[in-house]
Amino acid sequence: MEALQDKVVGGSEAQPHAWPWQVSLQYRFLYFWYFHACGGSLVRRGWVMTAAHCVDTTKTWRVVLGDHNIYVSEGTEQAIAVSNFYVHPNWNPNSLANGYDIALLRLSFDATLNSYVQLASLPPFGQILPNNNPCYVTGWGYTQSGGQLSASLKQAYLPLVDYSTCSRSDWWGSTVKTTMVCAGGGSDSACQGDSGGPLNCQVNGRYYVHGVTSFVSALGCNTLRKPTVFTRVSAPWCLYIISHGFQVSRFRVAWTDSSAECSDRGARKPNQNP
Repeated sequence: MEALQDKVVGGSEAQPHAWPWQVSLQYRFLYFWYFHACGGSLVRRGWVMTAAHCVDTTKTWRVVLGDHNIYVSEGTEQAIAVSNFYVHPNWNPNSLANGYDIALLRLSFDATLNSYVQLASLPPFGQILPNNNPCYVTGWGYTQSGGQLSASLKQAYLPLVDYSTCSRSDWWGSTVKTTMVCAGGGSDSACQGDSGGPLNCQVNGRYYVHGVTSFVSALGCNTLRKPTVFTRVSAPWCLYIISHGFQVSRFRVAWTDSSAECSDRGARKPNQNP
């Protein structure tokens, strides 16, 4: 298996700002130059959800909101520095297959919500979607295995694959856990550069972020019967960190069994009918 570093294989260019909670997570690599490394989702005005394997505390990070073409200034972007990182307490960086590949980033100041920047909606805790539920993965990742980052945000339709199918021996087998979500398995896929980005699933006409992009097969991003694997969103943990972020350890926190959600509104995907 291979951790994603941002890419959508297949799919198509998204309509600008059709997924307004999508984030580009970037690190500084030369003076004031920043490089896109992962995706993410804005879950509160001052909080971004991404993959734990994207977090490298030795680097200086920022998020860019309201973006479409990451190489062109379009006047809609908001660039905000990351001030703190909170990684799921069960995450093991030496074992991606262990799961819990999820982290929350505290921003140095709150984002301004507008038609280009909106909050993602998270599902009720424990909600399991049926096989073939319509979902979309989004990101600026490579457009083919071994390729380059996409300049513009891309989207790919990835129908959900239920656990009983995804855990079959001729699919992912025991690598997949119940804390994960599978989607795709055909010609379209997430790929390097899409890590941390959202799996946007439609439920009753609205979109919820049901997963955080985690890994694909080492054989290639669009390997048959090796769907993209996502971390199942843990809403109680998410809300706990947001509520207690300044009172807990910077990197590890205790699990809470609160059943509260980060958001339960659901979001319509504006300006686009895929």
